[in-house]
Amino acid sequence: MRHAKAVPPDEADDDFERALADQGREAAPRVAKALAEAGADPQVVLVSDAKRTRETWELVKPALGKVEVQFLRTLYLCPAETLMEAAEKANAERVMLVAHNPGMHELATRLAFRNNELDARVRAKFPTAAAALFERKGPDSSWKLKAYLTPKGVDD
Repeated sequence: MRHAKAVPPDEADDDFERALADQGREAAPRVAKALAEAGADPQVVLVSDAKRTRETWELVKPALGKVEVQFLRTLYLCPAETLMEAAEKANAERVMLVAHNPGMHELATRLAFRNNELDARVRAKFPTAAAALFERKGPDSSWKLKAYLTPKGVDD
């Protein structure tokens, strides 16, 4: 999941400390509810320790129940490779990431490689508060996109 919409950069002293905007505070729980309904059931959640990702997680966690959470500086504005490595090192079957673009979009695009409509939507854009749910049959299997959710695409 990408963090929800944050205040503009000029409204914060430091990008790392940017808080969520009202629009983001409204969108995150709606997307989280739809994500849970789509089958998201993480064992471990890895969250960038930037303010906007921590705030997003606080709004998301009620929909996902009790999970282990880790706040990681390494996920702040990192590339897709770092996100995937962190997920693999989490030592769990079901891992959720809450981080930033462009890394989140890069990772989702790499995993959504099939030529179908849902995968194409993920490759086209990954807006704030977007979430993509992937699954695979085993460690040697390909990832398959199960759900792609955006604030504009989920019902209130």
